[in-house]
Amino acid sequence: MSSTIHGILVGYDGSPGSEQALRWAAREARWRGTVLTVCHACALGEAGDGRASDHLQAAGDQDLAKGLRFARELMGRGQARPLQAVGLAAHVLCEYSANADMVVVGQRGRGGLPGSLLGPVGQQVCAHAHGRVVVVRGHWHPAAGYVPGPVVVGADGSDGSRAAIAFAAMEATLREVPLVAVCALADSPGSLGGASRMQEAFDQDIARWEKEYPELTILRQVAFVQPRTALLDATSDAQLLVVGHRGRGGLKGMLLGSVSQAMLHHARCPVGVVHPQ
Repeated sequence: MSSTIHGILVGYDGSPGSEQALRWAAREARWRGTVLTVCHACALGEAGDGRASDHLQAAGDQDLAKGLRFARELMGRGQARPLQAVGLAAHVLCEYSANADMVVVGQRGRGGLPGSLLGPVGQQVCAHAHGRVVVVRGHWHPAAGYVPGPVVVGADGSDGSRAAIAFAAMEATLREVPLVAVCALADSPGSLGGASRMQEAFDQDIARWEKEYPELTILRQVAFVQPRTALLDATSDAQLLVVGHRGRGGLKGMLLGSVSQAMLHHARCPVGVVHPQ
C-alpha cells in the first residue's frame, strides 16, 4: 500500500480523454494495491468568494459521480474515492500531487482545442507537478491479439533520467515485461569524450538497477542519433515511455526539456514524466 494520502491521483472531467486516463489509473492502482483518487476541479464563480457557482458545482458533482461509479466498477467500492476541488484543474492537480504516488491525466480534456496533441492541463501538470506524471495517449489497453509491450525509458546520466529509470524499472516489474533503456548520444556534450562519458554514466545507472531488480530483464539500446528519433522508434510497440523532466541538454531552470515535450506530443503510448523528489 502507498504511504501517500491520494495514492494514484487522476484528473477527471467527463471527457473521453479523462475516461481513458481513469481506466489506466485504475489498472495502475490495482497493480500497486493502493487507493485511486478521482479528482474533479470546478472553476471559481463570479462572486469572488472562493466558491464555484451553483450550476458549475452541480455539473461538477454529476461528472465526479459518473467518474467514481466507473472507477468503482473497475476497482471495487473501497479502493476509489472522490476529490472535489475549486480552482483551475492544473493548479489543483499540481497542489495535490505533493501527496500522491503519481498524477494521471488524459491527452486532452474538455478545455483542449480540437486536434491539439496535448491539452493545456496536461502541459502544465507535466511542468509543475511534484514527482511523477503520466499522460495517457496512444495505444496501451488490452485488445484482441494484444501482446504486452515493454516499458521504455530515456537515459542520459542526468538526475532527471536517474529518477526516470527508478520509476520505469518499477513499472516494468509490475507489468512483468522487459525494460528497454535508450541512450542517444547525438546530443552528448560537445567537449572531447562527451559521448564516452555519457555512455559510461548510462552503463553505471543501468547496472545499479540490474542489481536492484535481478528478476527484471533490462535491454540496453545505445545509438548515435537524436533522442527524439531513438525514443519514438523504441515506443512503436511499448506500453509506457518514461522520461525525466529535463535531460543533460536542457537549460537550467527549464521546467520541461525539449525531448520531454516532443514525447508528450508525439509518442505512440502513454508518457511518464518524472521530476526528481
